[in-house]
Amino acid sequence: MTASEKARAKAEQAVGKAAQAVGRATGNQKLVAKGHAAEAAGNAREAKESVKDTGRP
Repeated sequence: MTASEKARAKAEQAVGKAAQAVGRATGNQKLVAKGHAAEAAGNAREAKESVKDTGRP
C-alpha cells in the first residue's frame, strides 16, 4: 500500500467516525448515515490496497 493511499484511507475512516459522532450528538440521522458511508469508503480503500500488496512479490 502506498503511503498516500494508506493515509487517505485512514483519513476517510476518521472523517466518517467523526461525522457519526456529531450526527448522534445532534440527533441528525442523515449525518450519521453519511459518516457510515465515509467510513465504509475508507475501509474499502484500505482493503483494496491490502489485496494489491498481497499480489506483489
